[in-house]
Amino acid sequence: MNGIWSVYALLLGALMDMLLGDPRFPPHPVVLMGGLISALEKLLRRLFPKTPAGEKAAGGLLWLITAAAAFLVPFALLRLCYRVTPWLGFGLESVMCWQCLAARSLQKESMKVKKALDGGDIEKARHAVSMIVGRDTAALSREGVAKAAVETVAENASDGVIAPLTFLALGGGALGMLYKAVNTMDSMLGYVEEPYKNFGFFPAVLDDVFNFIPARLSALIMLAAGGVLGFDAKRAFRVFRRDRRKHASPNSAQTESVMAGLLGLRLAGDASYHGVLHKKPFIGDPLREAEPEDISRACRIMLLTSAFALCLFGGLKLAVLFLTHAV
Repeated sequence: MNGIWSVYALLLGALMDMLLGDPRFPPHPVVLMGGLISALEKLLRRLFPKTPAGEKAAGGLLWLITAAAAFLVPFALLRLCYRVTPWLGFGLESVMCWQCLAARSLQKESMKVKKALDGGDIEKARHAVSMIVGRDTAALSREGVAKAAVETVAENASDGVIAPLTFLALGGGALGMLYKAVNTMDSMLGYVEEPYKNFGFFPAVLDDVFNFIPARLSALIMLAAGGVLGFDAKRAFRVFRRDRRKHASPNSAQTESVMAGLLGLRLAGDASYHGVLHKKPFIGDPLREAEPEDISRACRIMLLTSAFALCLFGGLKLAVLFLTHAV
């Protein structure tokens, strides 16, 4: 059985992510997924009617094709490799797990923002934060840049780490790759503005579905991690209960509200995307202004949250395997 090998692959992949960060060598699956999504978008926009219903149908078909490819190709490769030898399957699945996780990269990119802020270079800080957020950053203040970095660490603790860990634990490398495809389609297509308002409808909705449970698990694990690190978990739980639904997405405010409570910050609020101002409620309480050190604090919370989640999911998977005599 491949079950125990899959657990070992998850542990090794997570360790490689923490030590090495995002692998740069080709072919990175997200790059391949992005290329497939772009090609399918061009093709399906030509084939389907340019009406709201036609664009939604095209986006839905794109989602089905991409999701199927993202799951079936890794599944077939892993099955073949495990049949040759468990060690080959273990090696391939370890790399897949590594490619699905982004804890170290999230820390590295967000700390570039802190370094620029510490050096007093606001333009460099705005550029650095623009690499990890979707909003317009050219007019952000020093505090606004710090807040944006903290928010993306909080949100991506779920999207980039805990959610992939959840799917990797449930179904190994193939299911983890399916999640990465779902997340990549939302990142590329899930906008409320044209030309993606209708075309990106299904990618955005299905990303919400896939992240519904992981986002809530992430928030609860983050509460525990923050408490262990000495932050105010009681206040964080109060803010979480009050503000976890204050976002257009049903998932994004889950971890943002916990992070806001742990750090004593007020996050979110109005933001500009592609030149369009979006009115958003605040999350958290304005106990103090955000500062560059909050980025470091957010990263520490995110990393411990990731470690707790890995121990939890890996331990549960091992327990299930032993209880069902699958080892």
